[in-house]
Amino acid sequence: MKIFQQAVSLRKRRRGFHLITEEVLNALPQISEIKMGICQVFIQHTSASLTINENADPTVRVDFEMFFNKVVPENDPDYEHDYEGSDDMPAHLKSALLGSSVTIPIRNGRLALGTWQGIYLCEHRNHGGQRKFVITAWGE
Repeated sequence: MKIFQQAVSLRKRRRGFHLITEEVLNALPQISEIKMGICQVFIQHTSASLTINENADPTVRVDFEMFFNKVVPENDPDYEHDYEGSDDMPAHLKSALLGSSVTIPIRNGRLALGTWQGIYLCEHRNHGGQRKFVITAWGE
């Protein structure tokens, strides 16, 4: 059994949905040493999230942002947690809906993503800053 882990900070991004698959692979190149296993990507924040979805057409990422802004609007007067701005509580809710980690099978030294799948960093804050991740891969 091989186990590899890397903590990484990704550069600041604007609000929206951003493909980070290549950055994950670059951060943990030892994935290529695993014939069969699992890779987990975990974000260490409560106002950004991770998901896997369409990696080819950028309009999918635009539509994700539009959808989540409709479902979890800003400036709702019922939010009590608003110390960090009108995007803060909605960011926490969006993060809770999407989740803080993704788990991907490793097959023959590669992430076993589907043809049109990629890993998204979902930045829910207007000024989220650098985001920290822990990437862990294990297997044979």
